[in-house]
Amino acid sequence: MAAPAWRKLFTRRTSSSFFDPPPPVRSRRVVVTGLGMVTPLGCGVETTWKRLIEGDCGIRALTPQDLKMNGFDTETQSYTYDQLTSKVAAIVPCGTNPGEFNEDLWFNSKEHRSMARFIGYALCAAEEALKDANWMPTEPDQRERTGVSVGGGTGSISDILDAAQLICEKRIRRLSPFFIPRILINMASGHISMKYGFQGPNHAAVTACATGAHSLGDATRMIQFGDSDVMVAGGTESSIDALSIAGFCRSRALTTKYNSSPQESSRPFDCGRDGFVIGEGSGILVLEELEHAKNRGAKIYAEIRGYGMSGDAHHITQPHADGRGAILAMTSAFKQSGIHPKQVDYVNAHATSTPLGDAIEANAIKHIFSDHATSGALALSSTKGAIGHLLGAAGAVEAIFSVLAIHRGIAPLTLNLSKPDPVFNDAFMPLTASKEMPIRAALSNSFGFGGTNASLLFSSAP
Repeated sequence: MAAPAWRKLFTRRTSSSFFDPPPPVRSRRVVVTGLGMVTPLGCGVETTWKRLIEGDCGIRALTPQDLKMNGFDTETQSYTYDQLTSKVAAIVPCGTNPGEFNEDLWFNSKEHRSMARFIGYALCAAEEALKDANWMPTEPDQRERTGVSVGGGTGSISDILDAAQLICEKRIRRLSPFFIPRILINMASGHISMKYGFQGPNHAAVTACATGAHSLGDATRMIQFGDSDVMVAGGTESSIDALSIAGFCRSRALTTKYNSSPQESSRPFDCGRDGFVIGEGSGILVLEELEHAKNRGAKIYAEIRGYGMSGDAHHITQPHADGRGAILAMTSAFKQSGIHPKQVDYVNAHATSTPLGDAIEANAIKHIFSDHATSGALALSSTKGAIGHLLGAAGAVEAIFSVLAIHRGIAPLTLNLSKPDPVFNDAFMPLTASKEMPIRAALSNSFGFGGTNASLLFSSAP
């Protein structure tokens, strides 16, 4: 019996030859044209960078007021503070003076009720980055070709704590209708998109302490693939609150030995390190397709040449002892970059000041860079000695430091390195003072809980 006509038609239309192959993707070059920061060293790129290279520290003693427990009675606040084993933090300086984060501008108006602190930090940094890039498009087609990729690590845990208290006290009707919009991590991207009318990709990565780097790398891919011409990208975090700090204390991740000397508490690569210092802030970059940037006469800081990702597949918090995840991420970044490790002049290490992680990363860097590292030709530092660990914002802020190192010709120092880990020798040693030097290429590492890793490779402007 002959097959029905409809079946013949269906067979013909679903055959593998019905569609032509998709058009080839022409990879496009991506450059950095704008920078914005809110960090424990201050509000703004110039304030933060100046203090960083001069060796200042943004870490201070934690106070009960920093825990954001205003809805709890005094006894509960005091008890919670007393129970915390780590009492230091890298907190964004707030106020109305130059270089301070002005809370009145971002949190105290009616329209800001839906914004938690991590969103406000991102908006502030994004505004600086967009002004720096001179990119405030008003034409519909330009806005459609501009996207946002801003992630975070934890969202607003303080809002969750307050909401849980309302349930315990049977006051659920007092829960704010803005509770959900305040805690969703993608709302940082959402608010930036809404404020400026950007209708391109709207994206938010959540990969713990690698979030900022993944957000930048993903945004780079979106431009390379043609999804957008400009991306506002980075990371943001506001985790200075009772529950976040208590959680990290319980996981034994935070430093406890330096409560009486806060500015000495974050000491990457030093033998006296005993855990990281929790920090907050935001780093935002404007990324742009090279020809688009050149056609409008944009200032170009650097080019993103490589983005490597990997998974340790090992442990929820500890990297594998052989550093395989870090090695894979760095190798992948180099593979797509067209740059050889010997051409890199500076590495901004993830090193958070934990006993295990710092040494493993140092060995991974030695493995990748080989005699280029051990000869002393490679400048290496961890800037977390100055700003603590900004969790979801760390990768973006440190990417900005790497870009500025290239643009300004200065490699920033590692604070509190008085007795280097035995993994180092005389030639292979982190910088203990900022060093003026020509920097053609810089690598920035970020690793996160769950074994997620990202490496970003930047080169000087084309």
